[in-house]
Amino acid sequence: MKNILLIGGSHGIGLSMAKALSSEHTVFIASRTSEELGSLNVTHIPFDALTDDLDLNALPDQLHGFAYCPGSINLKPFKMLSLDTFQQDMQLNFFSLVKVVKAIAPKMAKGSSMVFFSTVAVGTGMPFHTSVAAAKGAIEGFAKSLAAEYAPKLRVNVVAPSLVDTPLAGRLLNNDRKRELMAERHPLKRVGTVSDIGNIGLFLLSDKSSWMTGQVVTVDGGIGSLNVG
Repeated sequence: MKNILLIGGSHGIGLSMAKALSSEHTVFIASRTSEELGSLNVTHIPFDALTDDLDLNALPDQLHGFAYCPGSINLKPFKMLSLDTFQQDMQLNFFSLVKVVKAIAPKMAKGSSMVFFSTVAVGTGMPFHTSVAAAKGAIEGFAKSLAAEYAPKLRVNVVAPSLVDTPLAGRLLNNDRKRELMAERHPLKRVGTVSDIGNIGLFLLSDKSSWMTGQVVTVDGGIGSLNVG
């Protein structure tokens, strides 16, 4: 049984992972809210990634898996994005991640795994993604360097999704027409589900991916690499 820490595991992709992990492992979820955790067999740690220091005393001496799930979706033309928005996106997506990794790195066991989340827009230039792509791009560079530095003790990989049906993406999918248009942009003709992305996160946390590190795994319905007309 592994000890696994999820930051932001009370909604969306993180919650999907928590539900799967909690039946076989000891799961710690650090998040602002806990209402959605219901009867899950997990330990909740109140935590705001933007403002709080993680309570290390609430964690075991060793962690075998870690995933950082908080993110943002600020999709606007560059001329409409303020410098504050860029700074806020970088703070939540990248600097808060680095702060947590610095804190828990001494607790990571030999052979443990870290999983971060990026976006397909880092590898495939997309309009209106300048802020989020910059912040997530920082994650990808950080992850590869961290993976190199900590090998072979620690594996570090990144999942890069396209649009996923989560509360965070609610305004982009809040009516049938928007949902249809977003689905049509993808070669597989649908947007992603939390399970589509969460299952890849679970794989990267598991021993089944024990020969993978420093990778960015794109899970995007084909939009980043296919042009089907």
